[in-house]
Amino acid sequence: MKILIKNANLISMAEKQEQVLKDVDILIQDDEIIKIQNNILDEADKTINAKNKVVLPGFVNAHTHLPMSVFRDTLEGYNLQDWLNKKIWPAEDKLTNEDIYNATMLSCIEAIKTGTTTIQDHYFKTEEIIKAGLDTGLRMDVTRVLMDIDNDLETRKQELLNLMEEYQNKYSTIRINVGIHGLYTSTSKAVEEAISIAEQNKLNIHMHFCENQKEVEDIKNMYNVKTPAEVLNKYFTKTKNVLAHCVKLTKEEINAISKTHSSVVHCPVSNLKLGCGIAPIVELQENGVNVALGTDGQGSGSSLDMFETMKYASLLQKGINENPKEMTAYETLKMATINGAKALGLEEKIGSIEVGKKADIIIVELENIVNQPINDIVSNIVYNAKGSNVNTTIINGKIVMENRKVLNCNEEDIYEKCQKIAERILQD
Repeated sequence: MKILIKNANLISMAEKQEQVLKDVDILIQDDEIIKIQNNILDEADKTINAKNKVVLPGFVNAHTHLPMSVFRDTLEGYNLQDWLNKKIWPAEDKLTNEDIYNATMLSCIEAIKTGTTTIQDHYFKTEEIIKAGLDTGLRMDVTRVLMDIDNDLETRKQELLNLMEEYQNKYSTIRINVGIHGLYTSTSKAVEEAISIAEQNKLNIHMHFCENQKEVEDIKNMYNVKTPAEVLNKYFTKTKNVLAHCVKLTKEEINAISKTHSSVVHCPVSNLKLGCGIAPIVELQENGVNVALGTDGQGSGSSLDMFETMKYASLLQKGINENPKEMTAYETLKMATINGAKALGLEEKIGSIEVGKKADIIIVELENIVNQPINDIVSNIVYNAKGSNVNTTIINGKIVMENRKVLNCNEEDIYEKCQKIAERILQD
């Protein structure tokens, strides 16, 4: 199938191409971008007029927990550890496979409607998550998270191995990685097992790291070290790592992250809401660390809207560093697109709009009062636009949302099912 997008304002995110290209056409054949130029005359099965609209790569949400849609805004007054131990983990024990599927469907709908085309998920009952991804078309990196504070490592490990055997390299939009919940919930044995699987199968490791000060202290006590950097330097030098949060970092951790093939996923909204603090993103970038963006799950992050995440990420760094030149709109947009692709090791396929890359594309309308007048399109996208501005979402060359309507699912049915799930599992 050929899709032709006409007359677009294009933010390609291609290297060395920061300017917005005007009146550009984009031709997609099957799952791939095959032409980008003015006035393409090729015949197409579907033509989309993007005049006065902005076309950009779909966002990469590099850290979230998709089934946690049913826990949206459940943390008021809790710190991280109390929220997990007293609220979330007891409720998660009640989740059925059907619950996980429906809750993930709700998140997939939300992601697609707010411009996200790729998600890196961090959860369990992963087969149901994959089913929802295949049903909606969302591109996913998924895992079965490993931890062993409850002495159940072998069960989780076998589930991960089964998942890899069943799904790895079977679908163009689904990949498996190795998830570690965090060093404060995983002993050295669990970490060594996870790293062994990652090394043998050339998989990424996705892990929470140094989200708040208590986690830092727990890591020190569990591993008998002076700093979490020692654990990174001991175990994570040969793997490609994606470290979520990274709020409480010393210079030792920043140095270790920069030397261990690790990317950081900044989740500013969740970190603020949990009272964790603000990650030192500028310092990480100055030390050569690739920084991507994530929303975290809706329980702590409230939504999967990456527009909101971009705005918080940029403004917070300007504020805490007292420097308006930090984290420009374009640099922030990179974090939500190509940097996210780099974190996942997918930068050759997604994260920018270029010939030969997969067609993961969003079309954004800026024709409302809060976006007018448009003096700078990129700044408008980062500071003023919202998920509701997304009109069309294309993933892997397939239109999955058009004119704000998500295809291949019944939104109202999913909303109703998830409301019932939340009412049941969150009863005291």
